Amino acid sequence: MKTKEKVKYWLEKFTHLRDNDYRLCSNIWHEEFKAYDMNGDSSAQDFLKIYSLGKLTSAPSIKRARAKIQEENPELRGEKYYIRKGVAQDQWRKDLGYEVNK
Repeated sequence: MKTKEKVKYWLEKFTHLRDNDYRLCSNIWHEEFKAYDMNGDSSAQDFLKIYSLGKLTSAPSIKRARAKIQEENPELRGEKYYIRKGVAQDQWRKDLGYEVNK
């Protein structure tokens, strides 16, 4: 599965991942890491080794894919987006001296 497909799957399945890139990355890495954790007792060192070899999707790639998906699919945006675009944006405009239309 490509990065964009993985990210979209997790955003659709779990709404709490829409606002938190750390949790989103952790879930994706957990699934990817399972393929390398044959005996079920791998350590953090094993994870870091596999990540450093480029076998797991990079965090920046996951973040970019999430941003693009949420841009294209407003229904997959998190609550923070609406807070930032609503109240916070209006306050910034007001503070900068722009007229706020509602």
